[in-house]
Amino acid sequence: MLIRTPADLGAVIRDRRKRLKLDQATLAKRIGVSRQWVINVEHGHPRAELALVLRALDVLGIPVDANSGGFTSRGSTSAVDINAIVTKAKKGKT
Repeated sequence: MLIRTPADLGAVIRDRRKRLKLDQATLAKRIGVSRQWVINVEHGHPRAELALVLRALDVLGIPVDANSGGFTSRGSTSAVDINAIVTKAKKGKT
């Protein structure tokens, strides 16, 4: 699955943050933004600044590959199951 919406991207960011056992405040500090910014991005805010989103992805170790069909974690050949992450995030909203 491709990330097609800000909500999809927010779900991926939230999932990776939690897997790394980071709270929102710690992630915000590492990115150089406020905790509210992290909250907004994780909830799919459509107007987040691209440079900051890319910085967040870098801090979380989520490379963006425009040439292939998906993401891989650094130094690993295993792909992130974006479908499972998005499905999990959607279930949490109900």
